[in-house]
Amino acid sequence: MKLTGTEIIVECLKQEKAKVLFGIPGAAIMPLYDTFGKYEEIPFKNILCRHEQGAIHAADGYARATGEVGVCIATSGPGATNLITGLANAHMDSVPLVAITGQVPTEMVGNDAFQEVDITGITLPITKHNYIARKIEELPLIIKEAFYIAKTGRPGPVLIDLPKDIQLSKCNFNYPERANRRGYNPSYKGHLKQIKSAAIKIMNARKPIIVAGGGVIKSKASAELIKIVSKTNIPVVNTFMGLSSFPKNHPLFLGMLGMYGQYTANQSVSNADLILALGTRFDDRITGNLSKFCPQAEVIHIDIDPAEIGKNIYAKIPIVGDLKNVLQQLNNYLEEKEPVEWLNEIKGFKEKDPMYKENDNFLLNSRFIMESINELFRGEAIIVTDVGQHQMWAAHYTQVNFPRHFISSGGLGAMGFGFPAAIGAKIGCPNKPVVCITGDGGFQMNIQELATAIYNRLSIIVILMNNGYLGMVRQLQELFCDKRYVSTELAGNPDFVKVVEGYGGTGYRVGKREELIPILHEAHSKNEFVLIDCHIPQEENIFPLVKPDSSINQMIGVD
Repeated sequence: MKLTGTEIIVECLKQEKAKVLFGIPGAAIMPLYDTFGKYEEIPFKNILCRHEQGAIHAADGYARATGEVGVCIATSGPGATNLITGLANAHMDSVPLVAITGQVPTEMVGNDAFQEVDITGITLPITKHNYIARKIEELPLIIKEAFYIAKTGRPGPVLIDLPKDIQLSKCNFNYPERANRRGYNPSYKGHLKQIKSAAIKIMNARKPIIVAGGGVIKSKASAELIKIVSKTNIPVVNTFMGLSSFPKNHPLFLGMLGMYGQYTANQSVSNADLILALGTRFDDRITGNLSKFCPQAEVIHIDIDPAEIGKNIYAKIPIVGDLKNVLQQLNNYLEEKEPVEWLNEIKGFKEKDPMYKENDNFLLNSRFIMESINELFRGEAIIVTDVGQHQMWAAHYTQVNFPRHFISSGGLGAMGFGFPAAIGAKIGCPNKPVVCITGDGGFQMNIQELATAIYNRLSIIVILMNNGYLGMVRQLQELFCDKRYVSTELAGNPDFVKVVEGYGGTGYRVGKREELIPILHEAHSKNEFVLIDCHIPQEENIFPLVKPDSSINQMIGVD
């Protein structure tokens, strides 16, 4: 039997075991949505979002929380271009997505037809790969390859552009058993000689440290990392993207590294003689001034993407491969050790670290809010953040003990990501508590997704850190622009509680420290969508931080 292009898409999605689609219909993608309506039963949910950016961020959050490929759908023209921020975000953070966009009929492509844009050309630099379907017979292989490319090797987003006539055409359907994209052949096994050399370096190092990045999470290598640490007693720091790859409550966890990193983490890395770098690209937020980064340390760099090894930091021992496989091999050549002098030196760093000092501020401040979340959820919640000061407060203070339980926009730093990503995370993990920590600036960038969350009865707790400013920019203006707060005060903010109630949800307003914990417990007991509008000090800052172009061990905000 011949199937239409849209029927082929449905069958392919079934074969790929897609569970959820996030999107918004429009004229050029209407045949696909019409086909959804013709099926008596489709084995995936169709989530109507209120903006395409909300849809792709939700698909992104779903993918990060579950480890599966996120899927989103948009129409042509403005629908497709509204996906661009989300595609760039997923590309920089290596998130597996398949975005399907409608397109004008094939014969009209290139003629500036109504709602036509060259979306494959526009997104070429911010996707792992993209396609425009020009023949219906190619469609099954395109979809097979798209899912394969998105989730293998270094994951990333793939876009499929579907002209309307291709959706309506018919052909015989055969779903290919394998995808074999020419020139695409990720290396999964590390070079054994390099692995043995790495083991010798690790055993001989006096001051070794592990820098665990997002690749540990992507390759599901947390258990292997913990096993190596248990054997060697080497301390661990996380990059921002690596948060949740290693338990925060582990005695050898030293915190987050980088510009807004923890003092202990930055000092330890700066004084190490060997860095075992796992699935990290050594971006500028991690290294600070490259010429001053870890001058005493040799680097062993393991990554599945060979382009990242040596790109920013020279690797004495480069190993290309999947982290889970490589760490399993490496562990076979490691012996038990305990670098006592090194660990004692690190204790000295902790004594100066403001993160280890008591929270003696009795206002409703950021640290108290994060610690109250910890008290309620005990590290069991999926924490999803937006971008800004609250993102860094959450990175430092929230308790996260399991992989994929800390979700945030890292490389792109896209404000507006947090709330729709929390929607995707909750849909992907309905039995886990989801807490979205956001700011009054970022939340308003996709506030329309309140309708999506409340209509779908998603029990998400949104912690709104309301300081009346674009807080991170205001802090930089305070520190480096003599407090010239230009265009950062959010004058005209709405009453967020009333906004939520207007959508049919529940909201609370908190202005005093003693009010928060009872309201948090009440919100959790409701098992429904709740927003808690927390009014925090307007000029509260995130410290410590590294000045631009400084070494990461030169931090301000440390006594």
